[in-house]
Amino acid sequence: MAGPPTPRMTGGPLRGRPASRPEGAAGRADAQAPGEGTGTPPTAPAPGAGEPGAPGTPGAGPARGAAGRQLGRAAGRLRAPVGSRGNALHAGAWWLWAVGLAVAASRTTNPLLLGLLVGVAGYVVAARRTDAPWARSYGAFVKLGLFVIALRVAFSALLGSPIPGTHTLFTLPEVPVPGWAEGIRLGGRVTGEQLLFAFYDGAKLATLLICVGAANALASPARLLKSLPGALYEAGVAVVVAMTFAPNMVADVFRLRTARRLRGRPTGGVRAVAQIGLPVLEGALERSVALAASMDARGYGRTAQVPAGVRRTTNALTLGGLLGVCAGSYGLLAAEGARYGLPLTAAGLAAAAAGLRLGGRRSVRSRYRPDRWGARAWLVAGSGAAVAALMIHAGTVAPEALHPGVVPPTVPELPLWPALSVLVGLLPAWVAPLPPAPPGPQESSP
Repeated sequence: MAGPPTPRMTGGPLRGRPASRPEGAAGRADAQAPGEGTGTPPTAPAPGAGEPGAPGTPGAGPARGAAGRQLGRAAGRLRAPVGSRGNALHAGAWWLWAVGLAVAASRTTNPLLLGLLVGVAGYVVAARRTDAPWARSYGAFVKLGLFVIALRVAFSALLGSPIPGTHTLFTLPEVPVPGWAEGIRLGGRVTGEQLLFAFYDGAKLATLLICVGAANALASPARLLKSLPGALYEAGVAVVVAMTFAPNMVADVFRLRTARRLRGRPTGGVRAVAQIGLPVLEGALERSVALAASMDARGYGRTAQVPAGVRRTTNALTLGGLLGVCAGSYGLLAAEGARYGLPLTAAGLAAAAAGLRLGGRRSVRSRYRPDRWGARAWLVAGSGAAVAALMIHAGTVAPEALHPGVVPPTVPELPLWPALSVLVGLLPAWVAPLPPAPPGPQESSP
């Protein structure tokens, strides 16, 4: 006669019955030290009175934990977040930062400092640019800067230079010019001093172009247009369209060259350039027509009716303010007009701002989600302003360090504290929001 069925054992106790532990196993578990032979960490004994971790004792653990949490929250606030529509950096901050670097570049011809400025701009662009079409234009501006340097040196060799020199490199065939063109020569003796001066001058202009290219690669033109005052909206549209032409053209050229390379066609040479140029111009025309249609559909050009007195006051304030700024700037540059230059400039800026404020009444457009000027925008713009101010101060204190000698030629040296002031421009690489990660390839389902 078969007995009752034996229950099948599983990995745990039987359902409905509490798991029983043998007395020997219980004794062995109780005899073990805390944390030994088990998967749980040992439990520390409670601190006694007067010990560092005891409650009510100075330097207690909860106090240290609260301080650590506060430091962690502060570090989290300083850490750059991932960029989104809500926390995107103001486009004007990028342009102010780039203008500060450009002002610093205009104050020196030292190739080492100019190279350092280009390196700072390139590092920030590499760290904070996105995958937008305008972000690819930085390389084109770098190539344009190199072309400017080569063109400046070539013009100096062909057309001559007023820089005297004793180190003759070579002599070109000289072309005689008529008497009314006296002072201009074609060909002739080419010296090392004039080529060195042309290289320094071209490097300064190339650095200015590269700084503008950095701002164009980092700031969205559409967001910049949205942040302009209402009185400057029409002029801002023209400027933004002109600024977006170069990045879009670069993107079209890159796309067409890639397509020709995939088809096995050559991408270099005069014939390839001619075949690529027509589709690029056709694409630019199509974008212009599409932009005009979208602007017309959104009511662009419609203005509100304002009284005639307000229009006259706006024109008078704007024109008077601009004239005051021009006269004040001349006073600041001249040694005799330093007394009235600053007050006149401030008054002109105030009048121009009032005119722009009144002129904004004609604009009937509204702003959807306007960009905020936060602490990070102040830091980015302030870093560029600091670089410009420190470089201007260095030009008044040690001008020989910023302008190396050409006659006779001297080896340029890297001044210490102007170089450190240029490195302040690296601040946006840490405080600006991080660009969002590009979407990865989608996994195909089996």
